[in-house]
Amino acid sequence: MNTKTQPQIQLGFAITGSFCTYSKILKILEKMAEQNYNIIPIFSEHGSSWDNRFHIAKEFVETVEKITKNKGIFTIPEAEPIGPKGYLDALVIAPCTGNTLAKLCNGITDSTVLMAAKAHLRNEKPLIISISTNDALGMNFKNLGQLMNTKHIYFVPFGQDNYEKKSNSMIAHVELIPQTIDAAMKGKQLQPVIQSPFTETK
Repeated sequence: MNTKTQPQIQLGFAITGSFCTYSKILKILEKMAEQNYNIIPIFSEHGSSWDNRFHIAKEFVETVEKITKNKGIFTIPEAEPIGPKGYLDALVIAPCTGNTLAKLCNGITDSTVLMAAKAHLRNEKPLIISISTNDALGMNFKNLGQLMNTKHIYFVPFGQDNYEKKSNSMIAHVELIPQTIDAAMKGKQLQPVIQSPFTETK
């Protein structure tokens, strides 16, 4: 009998400023922290410093660090060594705003999360994107399409969250992040990538 346990997955988890999704992000982080992951949190400058109607920034950061049991990465200089040291097996951006999506697609590296993504992709390892943007089917549609056809980039399956009032808006099914990581580490995109309209659970 093979009694060896699988090595822990070294996972970067980058959080950008789609504040309305933070409660869901905390829930999935709690579940993943109980699984075979060592989660290293990475925060965008706005995500770690802007108080909003959903969360107090300092409290949110402290909660994420407590769940993951790791200190966060907050600056571009802190994120840059992800490339040369190559210590991540996979990197998730969740939530990934339309702003971050567009900049990533166009090679712009002006934030901690974007530097982490650039550094990680240098090592040809999976980058998993969990979108949350009001213009996924609008101005960002071309960027979404291009990234879906970019090597080493994978998407958490997503759907329209309010097709009647926000027809261009799409949000990832964050509960599928672990399955997406598993597929991505095997070089596959979890399917179907576009799923039924997203509905809130009351």
